[in-house]
Amino acid sequence: MSILIKKPGILTTIQDLGRVGYRRLGINPGGAMDRTAARLINILLGNDETEAVVEMHFPRLRSVFEKNAIFAIGGADFSAELDGEPIANWQPYFAAKGSTLSFTKKISGNRAYVAVSGGFKLDKWLGSSSTNLAAKTGGKDGRPLATGDQIPFALQIKAKPQIRRCHISSSLIPYYRPFPTVRVIVGAEFHLLSKSSQGLFFVRDFIISPNSNRMGFRLKGEPVELAEPFELLSSAASFGTFQLLPDGQLIVLMADHQTSGGYPRVGHVITRDLPLIAQLGPGDKVAFHLIEISEAEALAEEFERELNFYRIGCKFQANSWQQ
Repeated sequence: MSILIKKPGILTTIQDLGRVGYRRLGINPGGAMDRTAARLINILLGNDETEAVVEMHFPRLRSVFEKNAIFAIGGADFSAELDGEPIANWQPYFAAKGSTLSFTKKISGNRAYVAVSGGFKLDKWLGSSSTNLAAKTGGKDGRPLATGDQIPFALQIKAKPQIRRCHISSSLIPYYRPFPTVRVIVGAEFHLLSKSSQGLFFVRDFIISPNSNRMGFRLKGEPVELAEPFELLSSAASFGTFQLLPDGQLIVLMADHQTSGGYPRVGHVITRDLPLIAQLGPGDKVAFHLIEISEAEALAEEFERELNFYRIGCKFQANSWQQ
């Protein structure tokens, strides 16, 4: 009762919403790069939004359902096919035993997610099944998935259920694109930048460097400068924090970020826009727009309010699958 990996692609891992509450011990949350996508497809299937998902990159994953399953795909569009028939993101599908799930072409985004109804049956470390590659724990033995790996289902689907094609509101689905404008709030050390650099941060475009990974995206652009030399004690950092490196370039911390750092924190991507930057890849561009903390909080509250309505509607349909 599992999904069998026939071709793992590049850096395919098990992720969820991460390990919460352990930063004081130096253990970062980790988890899915695009947490909104993971939440949406889990809720679509009637799962708890913290259930583990498969996170993949392109070139593509190919897998076989060894038992019946109901599944959904979210995040990047990699032209998914079930037994050779095109299927769409953000919709539930039934896969009969022996069905093959494959991805043929990258259309948009850089990270796609697969969830199954009932979730995957996995061990947890500190309350999470997310793969921590540095600690070599979580997920599948703390490593990327490999050919022959089996990921067991927690729920058995005995027969094909009636599945209505419910649609997720477009206001909930992130608008992925290779050159987004991402909203940010100022960081604790923003005031230490020179006046010209303070303005530069919001009028220049930046390019995602090939030297980027799940820990952080390095940004290439015109150097950003401090008004005068400054040494900072290691201070707390989070997913979406911008740090200013000694060479004047910026790095935005991603899902596997360190818990603290000694570089100036000049800004933070707002939670609502984290999926936009999380779906970028090397060579993509990004611009930044400054907003107030109150605006960021209002956007987050609005999203969570709409998500609650969506959750209620999905739960009714999923109950019929899981009985």
